[in-house]
Amino acid sequence: MFGVIVNSLAVAAGGLVGMLIGKGIPEKIKETVFTGLALCVMLIGISGAIKGQDTILIIMSIVIGAIIGEIIDIDLRLRKLGDSIQSKFQGKHGKFSEGFVVSTLLMCIGAMAIVGPLESGLTGNNSTLFAKSVIDGCSAIILSSTYGIGVVFTGVSLFIYQGLIALSAAFIKGILVQSVITNITAVGSLLILGLGFNMLNLTKIKVANLLPAVLVPFVYQLILGWF
Repeated sequence: MFGVIVNSLAVAAGGLVGMLIGKGIPEKIKETVFTGLALCVMLIGISGAIKGQDTILIIMSIVIGAIIGEIIDIDLRLRKLGDSIQSKFQGKHGKFSEGFVVSTLLMCIGAMAIVGPLESGLTGNNSTLFAKSVIDGCSAIILSSTYGIGVVFTGVSLFIYQGLIALSAAFIKGILVQSVITNITAVGSLLILGLGFNMLNLTKIKVANLLPAVLVPFVYQLILGWF
């Protein structure tokens, strides 16, 4: 769990640093840097998506995930959570809900967010999470300079998400074979790509409502194991 704690604190610290230095950065510079970050996010999404091994499973994952996500309306619930947290503070802190949702999706989706806590929980090896901490911390600086304090609270959601994976690592080790991790990463990368389009204001995809898609390859492998 040590690596999970470090990762969460790195995001919170990066978010605070971004808020402090963001006030002194000209708006045009922040806008250009943010656009560059969005392009990097899209690159991460593309590079991960093309590694998928089972195209049919990936397509079905997106379809099933979209149906479940829309029924639950995860996007609305996340934004309500962000609004609820924001209401605890006095004054305005930028685009709180948007920052919370964007940064949470960006840092909780992807191979490192799965493999890192798995390694930590199974072997105590935190090297992947330490590397992810550096990446997430830098991303949090840029994001919070635009979105504000909502990015800081991503540290909490990241701790809960990765903490649960680390604690349950011994139970799911046999199911998370390499093919499952690869397909989960491919599905998650498609969501990250959608997030990049949103950051560039090209689309308004409800990426959060597609989150259940990430679990479909895991459930599929679980069903195969039963038979």
